[in-house]
Amino acid sequence: MANRNAERHDISIQGTLRTGNGKREVTIVDLSDRGCRLFDRMGYLSPDLAVTIRIGPVGPIEATVRWQEQPYAGLLFVNPLYPAVLDHIRTHFDLRDLGRGEIDAPNTDG
Repeated sequence: MANRNAERHDISIQGTLRTGNGKREVTIVDLSDRGCRLFDRMGYLSPDLAVTIRIGPVGPIEATVRWQEQPYAGLLFVNPLYPAVLDHIRTHFDLRDLGRGEIDAPNTDG
């Protein structure tokens, strides 16, 4: 496996993976500017397969399957994500952060 020098971020974001056989929903479980690891319980992805992925509403992003150990697979993006795009994805679409906004804070006014 190639030496990873990109910072990887632990996340949980719904995505859509498109292969030559159609598209399906997946969960992106870690993300860097150069690629991602996804949870894909529905299929097998062979290494070197060209795919596109939509991470939340961002994309499609062209990628290549680097490895697959069911139910996980690793993708390498054809073009790295811009830092601002990576930050936007992490800030706004991580499912673990839903419900943590001020709108959900308990009312402390008597």
